[in-house]
Amino acid sequence: MKNDWLKKNTFHYSEFNDLGRLVDLKREKNLKISLCLPTLNEEKTIAKEILIMKSELMTRYPLLDEIVVVDSGSTDKTREIARAFGADVYKATDILPGLENFKGKGENLWKALYVTEGDIIVYLDADIKNIHHRFAYALIAPLLFYDNVKYVKAFYDRPITIGKNKIRPTGGGRVTELVIRPLFSLYFPELTQIMQPLSGEYAGSREVFEAIPFPIGYGVETSMILDIYEKWGLDVIAQVDLDKRIHRNQDTRALGKMAFVIMMTFINRQKNLGLIKLKNDLFREMIQYNLVKDEYSPDIFKIEGHERPPIIEIPEYRHKFNKN
Repeated sequence: MKNDWLKKNTFHYSEFNDLGRLVDLKREKNLKISLCLPTLNEEKTIAKEILIMKSELMTRYPLLDEIVVVDSGSTDKTREIARAFGADVYKATDILPGLENFKGKGENLWKALYVTEGDIIVYLDADIKNIHHRFAYALIAPLLFYDNVKYVKAFYDRPITIGKNKIRPTGGGRVTELVIRPLFSLYFPELTQIMQPLSGEYAGSREVFEAIPFPIGYGVETSMILDIYEKWGLDVIAQVDLDKRIHRNQDTRALGKMAFVIMMTFINRQKNLGLIKLKNDLFREMIQYNLVKDEYSPDIFKIEGHERPPIIEIPEYRHKFNKN
């Protein structure tokens, strides 16, 4: 496997520190840019994310045209805080109400396409503790500088938090290294050049996002890379080193559920692409065990595997964006 793509399409955020130049490019190309934050109970971090993005990339440098929060039904004050700090806030269930409602990150990302206006969409997770405006502008930059680039992924060091105050410099990204990288190595070795395929920070052109399906759950990032690669090839993808990302870490059981969904998404994509044949349908339950009163009791996590079609196929979307 050649690593030409790795050398050509990998950047460091410091290459794009001239924000005035980015604003000029945006204006020259007559583009609108939207930032979307999918949320579920993020009251501890959402205010700082919005405040920094708004002050640095809307007021100081007008790179973003809007900040949109799409919420899964938070039971804390996420939505109230986000509105107070100036974001446009939507409950996912209120968007395209004529459709059956599902709950999951992919659902929020997909529905954001309907309520945003940007030609470029930036998606950032809402739990970033060391948020900095580079998380947005560095992902936007390759889309402005290089006409062939249509989708940009973030990668970074992922310190892992141990206890309340102790941080180890490595240890994050466990599902990437234990699940998706081995699968890519087996089926798509060229995709192993993508350092963190499961990162929740990425940006892309609307024409790409509207043309691909969105699984509603954890599998959306895996699905997105495979579908973009299949439709347009590796050269439309770029990646940017954002240095470091600190967020809340999940325990092994939670990561097991995440890995289960990602593996199911990957296998189904290979089936749909004709790369593998399954004699039986996949079993949709992740079975873990708890020790209760000296007996092992199964703890079953079931997924329905719902997936939204390319949103360009939805009549309401086609009408709103004049796609008819």
